[in-house]
Amino acid sequence: MKTRKHLPAFLGLLTLVFVSPAFSQSNSAPAHLTGDLSDPSGAAVAGAQIVAKPVGSPAAKSVTAESSSEGGYALALPAGRYVLLITKDPFQQRQIDLDVSAGESRTLDVRLQLAAMSSSVIVTGQTLPTSETQNSVPTDVITRQDIENRQAILLPDVLQYSPGVAIGRTGAMGGSTSVFLDGGNSSYTKVLVDGSPINPPGGAVDFSTLTTDNIDKVEVVRGAESAIYGTDAMSGVIQLFTHRGSTRVPAVTVFSEGGSYSSFDSGAQVSGLVGNFDYSGAGSYFQTDGQGPNDNFINRTISSNFGYAINPNNQLRLSLRNNQTDAGIAGQTDFTPPSLYQQYDQHLFTANARWDFTSGEHWHYQLMGTETYTRQHSYNPQQSFYATDSLAGCPQTNPNAVATAEFCDYIYDSLYNYNRAGFNGQAAYVLQKFSFAAGYQYEVENGYIYYLQQGHVRRNNQGGFLDLRYSPISRLSFDVAARAEANDYFGTRVVPRVGGTYALRYGKGFWGDTRLRAFYGEGIKEPRFDQTYGSDPCDPGNLSLEPESSKTWSAGVDQKLANDRVKVSADYFSNDFYNIVSFASCSPFAPCALPQPPGCSYPYYGTYFNTDKARARGAHIIAEARAASWLFINGYYEYDNSLILVSPNAYDPSLIPGNRLARRPLNSGAITFTGTYHRFSAVFSGYFSGERTDSDFLGLGLTRNPGYARFDLTARYIFENGFSIFGRANNLFDKQYQDALGYPALGRDLRIGVRYRFAGRN
Repeated sequence: MKTRKHLPAFLGLLTLVFVSPAFSQSNSAPAHLTGDLSDPSGAAVAGAQIVAKPVGSPAAKSVTAESSSEGGYALALPAGRYVLLITKDPFQQRQIDLDVSAGESRTLDVRLQLAAMSSSVIVTGQTLPTSETQNSVPTDVITRQDIENRQAILLPDVLQYSPGVAIGRTGAMGGSTSVFLDGGNSSYTKVLVDGSPINPPGGAVDFSTLTTDNIDKVEVVRGAESAIYGTDAMSGVIQLFTHRGSTRVPAVTVFSEGGSYSSFDSGAQVSGLVGNFDYSGAGSYFQTDGQGPNDNFINRTISSNFGYAINPNNQLRLSLRNNQTDAGIAGQTDFTPPSLYQQYDQHLFTANARWDFTSGEHWHYQLMGTETYTRQHSYNPQQSFYATDSLAGCPQTNPNAVATAEFCDYIYDSLYNYNRAGFNGQAAYVLQKFSFAAGYQYEVENGYIYYLQQGHVRRNNQGGFLDLRYSPISRLSFDVAARAEANDYFGTRVVPRVGGTYALRYGKGFWGDTRLRAFYGEGIKEPRFDQTYGSDPCDPGNLSLEPESSKTWSAGVDQKLANDRVKVSADYFSNDFYNIVSFASCSPFAPCALPQPPGCSYPYYGTYFNTDKARARGAHIIAEARAASWLFINGYYEYDNSLILVSPNAYDPSLIPGNRLARRPLNSGAITFTGTYHRFSAVFSGYFSGERTDSDFLGLGLTRNPGYARFDLTARYIFENGFSIFGRANNLFDKQYQDALGYPALGRDLRIGVRYRFAGRN
């Protein structure tokens, strides 16, 4: 009875003990947090979302606010610990840990930085990241979502759907893969991985080794950019950006797939954020037997990206990437028997260390070190076929070799090693309407080419650049840049660039914003090592070579329609290429005025000269439309009227003046339909190429490669637990075609796989 009598009092006391602190806290005066948000120039950032998430109180609600047109915000917070998240596209998300006390009043001003990974921020076009609306040079941005929609393993399979890009592949997978940008040669595109150039000195990047692993964004810039990037940027720049960790609880992805041609691909990625340190790492392994004899291909990729923020305006970053490939090279099997023993191994390693920091409100600095190593080993230890024609000079050396009339499978062993190491320093003064950047670059290029007698060769280059951006009114933006490039061999050259954008109209409804763009740039490309360092008495090289050069300009318009559900862009481009290096050769069958070099007793001799000229004129029409809530359509059409103007040393019928430049179609285009329904998504895409100039390079006299159209289909279903299944059919209708004459492209390729993804969280 006593127990029952005292029970109400006991329960009342218990309630008072547990409820009183909460009642007291809820009635204490809240803390007041106010501040202003600004961009790198100091201008106000309106419409940013500010979320204060309580730490250690799962049941507590977050407090949110939105910045005003003047950039101001205000939050009333109960006392406690919070993570403050500030988000606004195209700026980097800011995470700030803070403790507030009851009744406290605090001011917290935050300067936001443009997000390099945002699709609406262009990093490559100028020295400072630029919003899409202020970028004057034609640029295509390929996002991680685009890559996943296409389920692409190799980068060329993504680039093929980018306007201005033509692909030339000598084989299905693993053969040398060239990229031609707006009519320029394959060596006229500078390629960067997180800021590190990967071109062999004066040469072209072989894209067959580049995968999409750990890549979050690709920028394709069309137009000469030597004013910013120096040599090699004759017709444009392609830059790859690797993933950066952003979640306090790590994000993890694991995948595996298999399919046609005994193909297998698997890999994993992990990324996250620990305090001020962010990390991302990925690795993958891909192999396939290919569609014919000696068509196997193996690719191994390891990629990582690490960053440390000393404070929001002082950040260190290190990115590393390693690709290794082993490929069987069957050769031009449309014309010759397959080469059963020819192999091509490639190793590409890149490293980039950078330090970005500010001094005061307006000074921005960047120091960057770059390193690239390229090893290309091509060899054929055994003959697979030989020529019965005695004049072909190809006797049988293997009793199992197949007899042909005049084709030869030569035995050879070639090795190229290249190393590029450089330093870049840049300082910029940034205001709301004006910015000025100045920088210096020093680079050492090393090479080993198997047939050069001196073995190791070296070249030192340096350059200084200036970049000015000015917006006198909100509608208008100008940018002007110039670079003085000092090369060990061709001396000093000055190359400019200038561009501008103008918002002709701001609008809503059917007829939306209209923006005009114009750009002019000049480019240079240093000679290859073998063109200057040739040591053979009959091929001495030419130390007097000038750089190959270009003058490019473009003008375009961007138009939004139907309440921004449709966007159409059109531009015209004109590219002139001159001082192109060619090889002048003499022989008893082709006598010439070139004097026989001293020490050369062989009747065949020659060297390199700046002789050729070419040009490309054309247009791009690009469109994208949100046709329905579940359907997105995008595509482009390109007209590229290239022409060889001067070519006195043409060694093949395809290279004579009047022809179009090889492997660059006059007409090309692509269209993609992306559909999503709940957890299911599918992408149907098509690419077409018109007839192209090409050559068999076998003496058959073939100079035309027919056009073709190919189609791909991908699909994916995501389950609630993070698992997904996906499948794709590349070359869905098994189209027989060739990107390079004589090399059959891959037939229908069916694959299916499974992926587990934990997205991480803050």
